[in-house]
Amino acid sequence: MNNTQKTIAIDIRLLGKERTGDETVFFHLTKEVLKLDRKNQYRLLTDETVMEKIASLSLRLECIGQENVSIVSLPVANRFVWNIFVLPKYLFRNKIDIFHTQYILPLFSPKWTKMVTHIHDVSFRRYPELIGWLDRLFLMLLIPRSLARATLIVTPSQFTKQEIIKYYAVHEEKITVVQNALGENFFKDAAEDTEKDRVVREKYHLPEDFIIAAGTLQPRKNIPLLVSAFASLRKRLPKMNLVLVGNRHAHHADSQIDRTIARENLGETVIFPGFVKESDLPTVIRLAQVFVLPSLYEGFGIPLLEAMSQRVPVVASDIPGLREVGGEAVAYFDPKSIVSCEERVYTLCTQEEERMALIKHGEERVRLFSWQKSAHLLLNAYNKILQ
Repeated sequence: MNNTQKTIAIDIRLLGKERTGDETVFFHLTKEVLKLDRKNQYRLLTDETVMEKIASLSLRLECIGQENVSIVSLPVANRFVWNIFVLPKYLFRNKIDIFHTQYILPLFSPKWTKMVTHIHDVSFRRYPELIGWLDRLFLMLLIPRSLARATLIVTPSQFTKQEIIKYYAVHEEKITVVQNALGENFFKDAAEDTEKDRVVREKYHLPEDFIIAAGTLQPRKNIPLLVSAFASLRKRLPKMNLVLVGNRHAHHADSQIDRTIARENLGETVIFPGFVKESDLPTVIRLAQVFVLPSLYEGFGIPLLEAMSQRVPVVASDIPGLREVGGEAVAYFDPKSIVSCEERVYTLCTQEEERMALIKHGEERVRLFSWQKSAHLLLNAYNKILQ
């Protein structure tokens, strides 16, 4: 091994876990960094033990046969044991120059290993009341420690960078902004495919006319407000439906969603298609009249780019994290105003000229975000801390 070659370990436990946004980020950044860097050694750390699944990871990451890359299986019963025992043991027994994970760093690590933590957002700090007390306690104890221990903090936006500085008094030189981009299933042009549209519409029981929200159904996503706005919208557009893509039975799902649907007596006009395959999601979004992202808090907002790529006009909360991504290509509303949300959606459902203007802006906006460009930034940040 020559003296300039270093070993970088990346935590890829997220991959294959259907975790939406953060999985998309780690998959694409890892894949693109491996394409760019053939000099350093890469160890991709997973808790997966099934060989077929590990082989599938290699295939997806396009690193089969790449001599400087290996996938390392570190099996464990749960994530706490992984962080406390399994990962530290690996780091102490191997000369790892950089270790990159998200949020929580291992409790113990050798001094020679530079620690990189990826912080997608700090919603848990801004809205602690929206998460369970046990998660709140866990994050309150471990996030400050991880930020202090990290040599480098990676965030997807200037907004998240400023939030970390504000809440945790971290020096800004320690933080690098590496923007997100589209998931691989959205790379293709949003060309009409009548047969696929028909198959997907039937598969997920999608109505002819609908607005859509897609992502997790956590309380900070503000879905009950969207449901209430939709209830008002139906008085003017009685054929319209609302499709909510996300797991309504997930651990952190907002219980107010179902209560609001019942209170507004919306019945079958709110459709939960259940788990939507990654390969089907672009089509599901493309079939919608309007895409809505009503969140109270976002660190970035990949769904904005997903909708733009499918030529669907976007309505979103007027919050800094989404403004940074959407620019002028989004119709914004006050995330605490049902009337504001309804008016924006109604306008884009009925005014063709405004629809087409936003769609055009969206097509231009989405081209500004690229995983290749972001991987260059990440690799430069790695090299900087290795010097």
